[in-house]
Amino acid sequence: MKKWVKVGMASVLATSMLAGCAKSSDKQAAEGGNSGGKAKFSISMRTLAFNYVEKSPNINEDKWVKKLEEKTNTDLDIVLVPHKEFEQKMIQMFATNDIPDVVQGSGGVAGKEMAGSVQAGVFMPLDDLLQKYGQNLLKKIPKEAWQKETYQGKIYAIPEFLSNPSRRATAIRKDLLDKAGLPVPKTVDEYLNVLRKFKEMGVEQPYQGRENFKYADTFFGAYDVFPYLSQSMLKDNQVVPKFFNVDGMQKALQTYKTMFDEGLISKEFATINPTVYKNNILAGKAGVWSMNANELLQWEQQLKASVPTAKIELIPSPVGPDGKGGYYLYNSVTRAWFINKNVKDPAAIIKFFDWMVSDEAEKFFTFGVEGENYTAKDGKIDYKAPTDPQGVDEERYRQAFLWMVQDTTYNKGTLSLTEDGKKLMNIYDTMLSKEGRDGIQFEPRLDAYIKNPDISPESDFAAPVLMAHMVKMVYGKEPISDWPKVIEEWKSKGGNDVIKEATEKYNKKDPNVTISMPRR
Repeated sequence: MKKWVKVGMASVLATSMLAGCAKSSDKQAAEGGNSGGKAKFSISMRTLAFNYVEKSPNINEDKWVKKLEEKTNTDLDIVLVPHKEFEQKMIQMFATNDIPDVVQGSGGVAGKEMAGSVQAGVFMPLDDLLQKYGQNLLKKIPKEAWQKETYQGKIYAIPEFLSNPSRRATAIRKDLLDKAGLPVPKTVDEYLNVLRKFKEMGVEQPYQGRENFKYADTFFGAYDVFPYLSQSMLKDNQVVPKFFNVDGMQKALQTYKTMFDEGLISKEFATINPTVYKNNILAGKAGVWSMNANELLQWEQQLKASVPTAKIELIPSPVGPDGKGGYYLYNSVTRAWFINKNVKDPAAIIKFFDWMVSDEAEKFFTFGVEGENYTAKDGKIDYKAPTDPQGVDEERYRQAFLWMVQDTTYNKGTLSLTEDGKKLMNIYDTMLSKEGRDGIQFEPRLDAYIKNPDISPESDFAAPVLMAHMVKMVYGKEPISDWPKVIEEWKSKGGNDVIKEATEKYNKKDPNVTISMPRR
């Protein structure tokens, strides 16, 4: 592959350039097959802010990549895409027509990062290939996930999937809570009281904030006002974003302002990046935060390196007036793998991904190499999970980054080995299965959002025009009572078109649009 270069080209132009680069016929693709030697192909992968990945001097020389190649008889050329610049780098990739054989997307066929490439014919439909070479994939991956990768009746990507959409959870330093002598908080007010007590105890970050309220949106969930792409509701016979709930939005913003005014959240929360966020938690500086539940045990091991007596526990998220709470429910697809239409041997690539859902792959990604990382006797696995930060990073990389197609809800193999692991699985099956906020969703993204990026939200943070006001209101630079004015500004900048389009498609049940209703 050529190296990517920086260009300032819009995704619309990128799409027009892509239409001419797809030349191979569907029939040729379906009849492909490995000629007998190693299957060589390039694959782009978002770094996901994984330390092990971003610190690797050469990911293609990594020992786990080499072992994966041995097991799958492949020769991989992994092209890393920086996590923070993912959308920008993807658009550049399509604009320069420097497209790997396999491209990782974030979810469905119409994701912003895909820049219209599926619609432009850059990737091949996979139905025939999957029937011939991917039967394990078809059996293991749920129908909802395949639907996300379907365009005009054909499958265009292999999805990594999520069987439980409630993935994020509220975490607390249980050792600090016990020291404070307080019960597990349930309501917003009870949470604020715990944070106040943590501050009295000298906890530097009672509630760990983060820029764009990303992984710091706990209290928006309590009032069911997430200003995200998946969060729309019916109001007065129109489909509108949930932040139109003025009373709920003002109460959520007031909660954050109270935390800001009382020093329960960092005064610099609006500029805290993901690295600082995690480092603060693992250094023992935080009391309450949001995290992906499946990383609980690994984070706790890393935290114990700084604070040996620390104990992290996942607790019910704060509930609001309706008695509910939690975070936004995830898409049923976490990553998706698209195959370039110009690939010479797509069958070998399908076989590679089909292996990913085999028992052999599960054992490899979960435990590593027998004799080196674990032993097996009478069908029982003896595996000691790493406890040092570097070892935990490496395990996480193998289990979550390199394992490209799996149910990412949690790693059942590892968790089943310990009592703490079994407890975490129980939390998923009981507590998290009852939490979470969802709304009316449209796939692909509404045209009115694409035309007006300033008012267009992402999966887990608000549109720029909203975010600017939200931060100012928490900082006391604007009155929270002005939220109705913010809604009017959003409407004037294209929001009225969003409402009109969403309502029309909802009422007409547009056959070219997938409309998902709230799951809970």
